[in-house]
Amino acid sequence: MIIRRTLAACMLSTCAASVPNPAAAAPAYATAGRCAGYPRVDLVTPPGWCVGLVADASSGLRFPRRVLEVAPGRYWLVDMGSWESGKGRLLEFALPATGPVGFTVLADKLDRPLGLVRGPDGRVWIGEAGRISRTAVGAVGAPVRLETVIDGLPSDGSHPLKELAFGSDGALYVNVGSASDACRDDANVLPSPCPQVDSAKPRAAIWRATFGSAAAAPQSMRPYATGLRNSVALAWAPGANVLLQGENSIDYADAASPPEELNVVRDGAFYGWPYCVGPRTPARGYEGRFDCARKSEAPAMLWPAHAAPLQMQAYPSSAAHAFAGRLVVAWHGYRAGGHRIVSYALDANGLPTGAPTAWIDGWAAKPGVRPLGAPTGFTVDSAGRMLVVEDRNRTLLMLVRDGVAR
Repeated sequence: MIIRRTLAACMLSTCAASVPNPAAAAPAYATAGRCAGYPRVDLVTPPGWCVGLVADASSGLRFPRRVLEVAPGRYWLVDMGSWESGKGRLLEFALPATGPVGFTVLADKLDRPLGLVRGPDGRVWIGEAGRISRTAVGAVGAPVRLETVIDGLPSDGSHPLKELAFGSDGALYVNVGSASDACRDDANVLPSPCPQVDSAKPRAAIWRATFGSAAAAPQSMRPYATGLRNSVALAWAPGANVLLQGENSIDYADAASPPEELNVVRDGAFYGWPYCVGPRTPARGYEGRFDCARKSEAPAMLWPAHAAPLQMQAYPSSAAHAFAGRLVVAWHGYRAGGHRIVSYALDANGLPTGAPTAWIDGWAAKPGVRPLGAPTGFTVDSAGRMLVVEDRNRTLLMLVRDGVAR
């Protein structure tokens, strides 16, 4: 299993070795039996489901973050490469009936790409650290030319990654994460007001961009909601016109605090960072300095501390797969509440309700069996299979009904 590069792609950029040094390979999964034709890994799933190992570091994956089906049986994958600028790639693959999965490099030298969505214009949009670009879906394996749509976004600090979500109105919603964990300055002081929030161009915010029918640049771009530390999990509830956000909260050393949040995002609302955490509770260092109860929005739901929601997808009830009518979330965090994929039922108002259903669980590290789970992104394809990528484990996994042939 190797990454292939077309001759045309080599003409567009320098060709480097595709397969990483095996000595630097990520921890391996032990496998036993088959799952939809792939080696089966030891993870907990609902009865009648299994997880197969589709690809790993030996396939050339370096730091995969998102995956998207661009046509039936045809997939694009964003591999960030590392946290260094210019190491990211856009890859294409298919799931062959027999043989290994191979990846083709469609574009490289990307700057810490994360967001990967299909726009209302039919193109695929990619969120790099400092820019947002788009491209048409061309011939299979053909290199792409990315058209920059938005440039000059802040790409420094602790949270440079850009998640993307299109609303039902065609507007694009973009994560502009905070530059720091808790707004602590170089003198180790927590300022009030926090300059990252109290600014004409705030960070820790979701921005909204609107476009004309043929415009390559936005007609307008403005802050939509603020006080959101890092919105790398964004999803529009289908049919309800509700924007949902999974908040990666301040990183206390405590294992059980503060909780992560599920927020319903409203235009012009303030959600508390860095002054408030969880149920409008003052953050450490801001006690008595900000009225969280009156000046910040309450979360719609509290999630386990350090769960680190890194992607969410909300599926309509009409979808022809097992995730219909549900909000699916990848919890990446290394603490006990993280490293799993869960879902919540969506009510008629597009709000998640009830207890979570665990789709992939039991992802604690077990020497000789599996590494600690690290789900960063997923998609449900046209066949109802969930494809999952892990960044630090360098894998592409498939959750599928047990016994289903590929």
